[in-house]
Amino acid sequence: MKVKDLLSDERFQCANPEVALEAEIQSGYVGDLLSWVMANAGEGCAWVTIQTHLNIVAVATLLEMACIIVTEGAEIEGDTLAKATEEGIPLLTTEMTAYQVCCLLSQKGVG
Repeated sequence: MKVKDLLSDERFQCANPEVALEAEIQSGYVGDLLSWVMANAGEGCAWVTIQTHLNIVAVATLLEMACIIVTEGAEIEGDTLAKATEEGIPLLTTEMTAYQVCCLLSQKGVG
């Protein structure tokens, strides 16, 4: 499934739609402790988090993630959005909880 396919569900919005949305979501990962995510998430993953600060972009870029999904309507900081756009990392937002997002990803075949 590609990032753009996830956006066909109206519960998701892309905060920076000018970035490419063609990345294949190969897996999902949920976590808010950045060092733990860096050690355990993988390339091509959709990272589900409540974090919105600039460092999430650094982690996503380092691991070559497909996208970051910010849950529960958390407001993304301006510098985070700018950096994600610069790095080409799609930032998706949703009112759903992390659990709900993970269930949905699983239903769509994302492991």
